Amino acid sequence: QVQLVESGGGLVQAGGSLRLSCAASGGTVSRYAMGWFRQAPGKEREFVAAISWRVGTTDYADSVKGRFTISRDNAKNTVYLQMNSLKPEDTAVYYCAADRWGATTREAIEYDYWGQGTQVTVSS
Repeated sequence: QVQLVESGGGLVQAGGSLRLSCAASGGTVSRYAMGWFRQAPGKEREFVAAISWRVGTTDYADSVKGRFTISRDNAKNTVYLQMNSLKPEDTAVYYCAADRWGATTREAIEYDYWGQGTQVTVSS
């Protein structure tokens, strides 16, 4: 059973940066696609970014494209989300997820494992 643990969240001013990490244990995720989702209060969980296992193909939501970068270090069993030029509307709980089938997907239902989330708060 794969466990995912996110870290790196916090409070930052608008225009600032944060880097989220997602460490996997209980199994290797090197062949899994990995994704980041977020959920703001009163809103549904939404796709943020994903990266495939093989050639590192990436996909981003339009709202974060050009500001966020997803990457992975398979040797460390860890996925990252570098977030730059943060906006107040980026405030949410950010979740890491793993998809055993390896291809990027924006559909939360396709992911098999989820972390507990880390809070990101962007002040104006």
